Amino acid sequence: MAAGNIGSPMQLLILLAIVLLLFGGKRLRNLGGDLGGAIKGFKNAMANTENANTNHLVKINQDPQALLEGKTDFNKHTENVDS
Repeated sequence: MAAGNIGSPMQLLILLAIVLLLFGGKRLRNLGGDLGGAIKGFKNAMANTENANTNHLVKINQDPQALLEGKTDFNKHTENVDS
């Protein structure tokens, strides 16, 4: 078995069969669902972070002088991104 031949279709089918025998179809389905849920949660968290950053930029654009004078504390205006 040469190193350049790794990943041939026959090897992948054998590997898939071994994994299916070890874990079973139901556990693999659950694992796929969990992985999909984790990716969806990550995307939602990224979208919430982008929205929070956009809100800060809007506040800066509305009153840039207040920012320069130190009258604005953006930390107390930060929304809870974790919710």
